[in-house]
Amino acid sequence: MLSDGALRMLVLLHFHTLGYSPIQLAYMFVLYELAGVFTNILAGWIGSRYGLSSTLVAGLALQIVAVLALSQLHQDWVLAYSVTYVMFVQGLSGIAKDLSKMSAKSAVKVLSPDDNQRLFRWVATLTGSKNAVKGLGFFIGAIALNFFSFVSVLYGMAIVLLIVLLSSLILISNRLPKRQSSSKFKEIFSKNSNINWLSFSRVFLFGARDVWFVVGVPIYFYTFLSQKNLGVSDFAFFIVGSFMAIWIIFYGIIQALVPKLKFIRNKTERQLLEAPFGWIIVLSLAPLSLSLLLFLIDQTSVSSLVIMVTGLLVFCSIICY
Repeated sequence: MLSDGALRMLVLLHFHTLGYSPIQLAYMFVLYELAGVFTNILAGWIGSRYGLSSTLVAGLALQIVAVLALSQLHQDWVLAYSVTYVMFVQGLSGIAKDLSKMSAKSAVKVLSPDDNQRLFRWVATLTGSKNAVKGLGFFIGAIALNFFSFVSVLYGMAIVLLIVLLSSLILISNRLPKRQSSSKFKEIFSKNSNINWLSFSRVFLFGARDVWFVVGVPIYFYTFLSQKNLGVSDFAFFIVGSFMAIWIIFYGIIQALVPKLKFIRNKTERQLLEAPFGWIIVLSLAPLSLSLLLFLIDQTSVSSLVIMVTGLLVFCSIICY
């Protein structure tokens, strides 16, 4: 997660400074997001059939390949070829990230006691800490790009990932569950329809988050800080990386705390199933209110930046529940 966050911020800020438009930057992340969706669908079956150690090692190895492939990009390539190349490399990175993430979450389930409440808390803690680490990755990626060249940072990431891969092979791989050749492909879907619908809805829930989070918000902040005479234009990378890190770390902390919240812990299954309808309305109010306020005021003013930050924190708090 650390390398994934750093790589996303590196790609976004580096290519933005080269003059790529927000739409072109968004194209670079399309395959990353789609690859993540399909990898999440298939990764559980792959891990069950071939073993969690295989998916963990494959995820780390693919991330190294993606980082090294990205370092081979040349600035004299035509625009369409560059965007397509980065898009496919990002897709590979998306597969790598979700293979590693699935391995970690599945290992928690396998190694935890047979207690659903405790498992829920452990998975929530793991998910929250994962996002906190990703937030740190955003910060490191932005800071590294401020002091080193794009290619140098990528080579450094590849070396760190190689060390992690070798450490995993030596220390962890033998402790993870082995393959189960009897696993069937149809088992990727749960027998409980509620779980299938929940999985389907999460695609759109996190899609709503990433519409802002992947490209829009970082580019908005970088452009705002670079254009305003606020004395911070030289540190735009630092400011953007810091905000994105704080945002995702805050997001991760809330995720980790959700199982401990009394108003969630004491609800019945029926109440939990009915709760999303109310949260849909509440969640919709955040972007609608933010859009209306930004439409009514001067979008180049500092107050618009304050409103944006406040709105994002509110949106972050709601979406975690």
